[in-house]
Amino acid sequence: MSSPQQTKSWTFLTNHAQVLLCLAETHDIRLRDVAERVGITERATQRILADLVEAGYVKTIRVGRRNHYIVEHEHAMRHTAQIGHEVGALLTALGTDSLDNSSSDTRLKPNA
Repeated sequence: MSSPQQTKSWTFLTNHAQVLLCLAETHDIRLRDVAERVGITERATQRILADLVEAGYVKTIRVGRRNHYIVEHEHAMRHTAQIGHEVGALLTALGTDSLDNSSSDTRLKPNA
């Protein structure tokens, strides 16, 4: 059994996965809050979000002064070991499968 004071040298999920989970849980979360939850800088969070948007995993929507994020649950996972699996399966397995944040949400229109 490990001690809570032990230094953790690795985790099961990458920072990209952690950011994706935060966005899936709370569609209007501030990147500052994502950074705090994940334990990385806000700038690193911005770079990861840019990666996720560029790869088609997340869409950003401007609503007033805030950004809202839509996670594309049907998007295929990237690693060859997960061929045939969608990112939604990961979100479901980790308990963050909020359907109101999927691309089928008609209340919000993504930026082009």
